[in-house]
Amino acid sequence: MKALLCTRAGTPDDLIVGDLPDPLAAPGQAVVRIEAAALNFFDLLIIAGKYQYKPEFPFSPGAEFAGRIESVGPGVSDFALGDRVIGYARYGAAREKIAVDASRLVKMGDGLDAERAAGLIVTYGTSYYALKDRAGLKPGETLAVLGASGGVGLAAVELGKVMGARVIACASSDDKLDFAKKHGADDGVNYASADLREGLRRLGGERGIDVVYDPIGDKYAEPELRSLGWYGRYLVVGFAAGEIPKLPLNLVLLKSCDVRGVFWGSWTEREPEAHRANMSDLVRWCAEGKLSAHVHAVYPLADAAQALKDSAARKVMGKVVLRV
Repeated sequence: MKALLCTRAGTPDDLIVGDLPDPLAAPGQAVVRIEAAALNFFDLLIIAGKYQYKPEFPFSPGAEFAGRIESVGPGVSDFALGDRVIGYARYGAAREKIAVDASRLVKMGDGLDAERAAGLIVTYGTSYYALKDRAGLKPGETLAVLGASGGVGLAAVELGKVMGARVIACASSDDKLDFAKKHGADDGVNYASADLREGLRRLGGERGIDVVYDPIGDKYAEPELRSLGWYGRYLVVGFAAGEIPKLPLNLVLLKSCDVRGVFWGSWTEREPEAHRANMSDLVRWCAEGKLSAHVHAVYPLADAAQALKDSAARKVMGKVVLRV
């Protein structure tokens, strides 16, 4: 089978397409013939050897995928040959076939195309876990989303609206804000041309912001924390801007607010049944048209380096997907 391979720590240009033996399903596993694999910002970190887990070389990037069950190992009864599924595997999806624990798979109906479905798990899964399980977002609350046009940001915007919140999109250009508003955001703050704290103070009003969803970090963290109202929740999702911020804890005390971590990947392993329940909601909402699962662009496997470079350059609005 063909596979995109990382043979040493490096950049997207160091990736190669090579041949590997077809995988076999071990007990509890299924082999999926992959139709589409989605890429995420953390794939850049994994191939550079800078992520929290470091696979042995050679490995394939790509954590999420959509395809059909080709075979199942002993002990697997929930899936049959030919079932359409989506799955999450940390890495290894940028290839024609993958053997994966069946517990990491979710069935999908015929109402979703493979490209959209492949990009549903990480971004929407992370954002739903953040808003539902970590923040306890309630209808009528105000949610501010940083990086609102990116993968997890756009998912948070759409899910915030599905969950009944008022959503303030925060992004680095007016084009990105317009894009987020087309996907449901009620208001926006351009933090490249305006003061983020002042914009959130104005839009939050006397009550302030109830929940901040932040995959960006860096210099934006403190003004977001300052924008929170009483009992507000600041969600630490990631640090796409590079620097890990240090927050003044006196603000947490004075606002009786919470700073809550969002480590979705670890949660899926600790609470797999809760993860699968969340994914069932997301697959249903996407099939019903409540979530866009917007795909920025689809690249062939051979152009994966360009797809990752476009992501690194922040040219992407939504997801980038590889057609395998």
